[in-house]
Amino acid sequence: MILKDYELYEVIGGAAQTSSSLINSISKLLTTILDIGRALGSSLRYAFKGKRC
Repeated sequence: MILKDYELYEVIGGAAQTSSSLINSISKLLTTILDIGRALGSSLRYAFKGKRC
C-alpha cells in the first residue's frame, strides 16, 4: 500500500505515544531495581554485623 504525502500527515501513532505496556514495563523495572537495592542493603548489613539467618 503506497500512501500519498497528504495521507502520511494524517497518520497517528508510533513511538511518540506512550502505551500502557510501556508504562507497565517501566514500573516493573523500577520495582526490580528497588528489590535488588533492598536485598543488597540487607546482605551488606548482615555481613557487617556478622549475623546469619
